[in-house]
Amino acid sequence: VQLQESGPGLVKPSQTLSLTCTVSVDSIAATCYSWNWIRQPPGKGLEWIGAVVYSGDIYYSPSLKSRTNISRDTSKNQFTLQLRAVTPEDTAVYYCTRTMAYWGNGTLVTVSS
Repeated sequence: VQLQESGPGLVKPSQTLSLTCTVSVDSIAATCYSWNWIRQPPGKGLEWIGAVVYSGDIYYSPSLKSRTNISRDTSKNQFTLQLRAVTPEDTAVYYCTRTMAYWGNGTLVTVSS
């Protein structure tokens, strides 16, 4: 399985961060896995943001739930992350994963005016 994150590398404060993960080989709807978004701010540890599972159910980190929306497009085999009202503290490398076993390369998103 291969995962690839895509989206803007720079977002202004108060705007919405939007990322897409494109999955190759595995079908995100047909296989019994969770498809996750995880981030790592500079100099800090990993933080789980949320996940969509094969059934379509979606789960969020309680600390980010109020600002986060995760969705999927099974026709494109993609799942997406939207994080609203971003601040510089949301600057991080964002990863999409299949469970914790397979990771994309990550994409750096900087929140700055």
